[in-house]
Amino acid sequence: MPVLKIRYCLFLLISALALEASVSETPSAYEMLEKFDFPKGILPEGVKGYILNGDGSFEVYLSENCEFTVEGGYILKYDRKITGKVKSGTLTDLKGVSVKVLFAWFGINEVVRNDSDISFSVGPLSASFPVSNFDECPRCNCGFDCATTLPMVS
Repeated sequence: MPVLKIRYCLFLLISALALEASVSETPSAYEMLEKFDFPKGILPEGVKGYILNGDGSFEVYLSENCEFTVEGGYILKYDRKITGKVKSGTLTDLKGVSVKVLFAWFGINEVVRNDSDISFSVGPLSASFPVSNFDECPRCNCGFDCATTLPMVS
């Protein structure tokens, strides 16, 4: 009987280790973006998880709604849940990402990666930015220009 218990415990341990290894091999949302030829910085810090279906449709979950100012004085807002469809270099049917232009909010419905630029479309209008602008992930409330201030030491 003790041999059976030892084998059973070993089986449970091996199963747990195998499960942990398979979970840790799941790429992050940021790694998945890079697999589709997008820089990780088009998503803010704080992604808690994602679902990617075989047809390219996806859902991305942030820990909270996220808002920050970007180049040109635009304000970007990411909802806690972002959905759309992805294929290499293109995000379409995007929901959950919007930009404030003057006094109105507009949903960004498409993002296209070219050789050196990324274009964000709001209906018939679009704006392009260098891919290098998105090397780092923006942080909620301060975007790409977050200053870390350390307390003064006397």
